[in-house]
Amino acid sequence: MWCDAAALSLPAGAAISGASAAFLWGAGSPGRGAPVTVTVPAPQRMRAQDRLVVRHQRLPPEDVTSFAGLPVTSPARTAFDLGRQPDRRQAIIALDAMLHRKLVKQGRLADFAGGREGRPGVALFTARLAETEPLTESPMETLLRLLIIHAGLPRPIAQHDVTSKAGLWLARVDLAYPELCIAIEYEGDHHRDRDTFRQDIVRKRRLEQAGWLVLRFTADDIFRTPAGTARTVAAARSHRLARTAR
Repeated sequence: MWCDAAALSLPAGAAISGASAAFLWGAGSPGRGAPVTVTVPAPQRMRAQDRLVVRHQRLPPEDVTSFAGLPVTSPARTAFDLGRQPDRRQAIIALDAMLHRKLVKQGRLADFAGGREGRPGVALFTARLAETEPLTESPMETLLRLLIIHAGLPRPIAQHDVTSKAGLWLARVDLAYPELCIAIEYEGDHHRDRDTFRQDIVRKRRLEQAGWLVLRFTADDIFRTPAGTARTVAAARSHRLARTAR
């Protein structure tokens, strides 16, 4: 509704952008009550308002498309803008979401950034693009992966399919070190549902019987005790490495 309202007052060549554009593309939500972000190219001008964030930046016609009749930045431009925001974690969350929704591919974003050398934040965007994972299914999975990598641990495999020695599919885990049979899972609040909880118990038992170590983490582990979470993963890796070396 607010995007519709903002579009009514946009000058020629302007478009809904940033987190608002990502929302329209189905890749995330700016949150209830968040203002609509728009980009306005020179020489046009527009005043910011309580529910409107205005960015005066270059906006080539090819960076603008239409979504449900609204002028909106293209998926590539939307990802480029969000990938250059100050908060590294939020930037990669946004890029992961755009890639997971298959709105744009990593190669296309690399080419897009390459064609804008000299623009502010291009090098930063390129570095963050290298940290993305298109298979990531939620922001919390992104944060858990980044926490592990930031701790200096090897990058885990996302959405890994675990099979038995007989080749039977057992489960798909959020993150994994397949060579060590370590599964790393994020447990959201929906796992507290009785049926989901029961299914999780059966799933965990199935993985453990196949020789996998299952590490399960919650939002508290990520936000309140990130160092302890990283140590848990590191200890599990050390234990498994020592066991395989025997």
